Amino acid sequence: MIIDERMSAFIDSMDKGNTPFLDEIEEYALQTQVPVIRKSMQQLLRFLLTFSKPKNILEVGTAIGFSALLMSEYAPEDCHITTIEKYEKRIPIAKANFEKAGKTDRITLLEGDAMDILKELEGTYDMIFMDAAKGQYIHFMPEILRLLAPGGLLISDNVLQDGDIIESRFAVTRRNRTIHTRMRDYLYELTHHPQLETTVLPVGDGVTLSVKK
Repeated sequence: MIIDERMSAFIDSMDKGNTPFLDEIEEYALQTQVPVIRKSMQQLLRFLLTFSKPKNILEVGTAIGFSALLMSEYAPEDCHITTIEKYEKRIPIAKANFEKAGKTDRITLLEGDAMDILKELEGTYDMIFMDAAKGQYIHFMPEILRLLAPGGLLISDNVLQDGDIIESRFAVTRRNRTIHTRMRDYLYELTHHPQLETTVLPVGDGVTLSVKK
């Protein structure tokens, strides 16, 4: 936890909730240990979508489609979401969820490695939501910057790694050291890049909000 557990539980207790189908997907994800965005992140995402009213969104990391469907509920009716997923076992579940929710006309799922797909995308996006492999964020950044429209919002989730990000590289487990180093590099790039204005928030497992100048 990056904030006090009691405070986190208190904030989560005020969450107004989602649609029954989103609740069903979230429950399935918890039971099957599929990562989905935390309650506090859901609240922030709903607020940002209502405030910024994006017309096109790019999501890197679909999983089983929970966050894409949440965004489709709170984005404008004419907003289109493009989402990328490479894990073969999750793709059919995401597709089924999009179809069951009646959102196949508003959500496009691209299958494959984001590193390859991002290079092929054209145009720009009003909002980009990064929620994929954390060690890859820094590698995605050049293409993400290219695809983010001027004035567009980049949201990067899970950037504080349950608080491990503030620890020395040698204080984290050996298997997590590469991710730890890459995430620190990513945070530095976000906060010092001349094209971005970035804030780091202790929400969920840490989130950055970056606006392209």
